Amino acid sequence: MHYKGYLIDLDGTIYKGKSRIPAGEAFVHELQAREIPYLFVTNNTTRTPETVRDMLATHFNIETPVSTIYTATLATIDYMNDQNLGKKVYVIGEAGLKEAIEEAGYIIDEEAPDYVVIGLDWQVDYEKFALATLAIQKGAHFIGTNPDLNIPTERGLMPGAGSLIALVEAATRVKPVIIGKPKAIIMDKAIEHLGLAREEVVMVGDNYLTDIRAGIDNGIPTLLVTTGFTKPEEVPTLPIAPTHVVASLAEWDFDA
Repeated sequence: MHYKGYLIDLDGTIYKGKSRIPAGEAFVHELQAREIPYLFVTNNTTRTPETVRDMLATHFNIETPVSTIYTATLATIDYMNDQNLGKKVYVIGEAGLKEAIEEAGYIIDEEAPDYVVIGLDWQVDYEKFALATLAIQKGAHFIGTNPDLNIPTERGLMPGAGSLIALVEAATRVKPVIIGKPKAIIMDKAIEHLGLAREEVVMVGDNYLTDIRAGIDNGIPTLLVTTGFTKPEEVPTLPIAPTHVVASLAEWDFDA
C-alpha cells in the first residue's frame, strides 16, 4: 500500500525484547532505501532518543538518525512547552525521563512544582507517591507519560507507568493528562514532525490497544503485525478492524 510516511512502534514490531525480528529490520531498511519518511513512536520513557538510536544500531542492525525517534518523553516536554505553566516539575520516573526534562530547561522541584510527571519508575516508593499526591492537591498540573498498565518482562507482566499513574489518580481524585499512545497528544505531534496529512501516513505496530487504537482514534490508517502483543487469533474479535493486518512485515507491499 502506497503511503507517504510511516509511524512505527518499536518493541514487538521491529524487535521483541532482546530478540531480533529480521523482517522488522528489513522493513526499516526498505523505507530507507525508498527514502520514505518514518518516525519511531514509542511510549518508553526510560531511554533517551540517543540511547534508542544506539541500541538499534548495536543490537538490531538499524542505523537511524536520532531525529527519527519520538518518545513519550519528548511528547511530554512538547506538551509542557505548549502549556507554558512554569518551569518546575516533580518527576516519578527513570533517569532518562528526568534528564531529558532538565535538558529542556525545566527544574526538578519536590515542594512546589508546576507539573507532576509520572512515568515508569523501577525504584518507586511510598514517599515518591506522597510527594506527587501533595503537589497535585496544591494545584500542580498532573501528567502521565503513557497509559500502559503492564509491561512485558522475562518474569511476566509487570506494573507499567499506567499503574503508577492510576495510584496517584486514585489518591488525588484528579484525572491526569495522558501523553502517550493511543492518546492524541503524542500522535498529533508525531504527524506534525512528519509534515504529512493523516491519511497519507500509516501507524505500524503490534499492540492493538496502544499502536492500532492510536491510529484508529486519531484518523490515521493502521497496520497491525502479529509478531508481538496482539495475537493472530484475536484479530477477528477486535472491536474495530485495523486497516491492514500481516503476520510478518515481510508480507507488506510498499507499492500495492
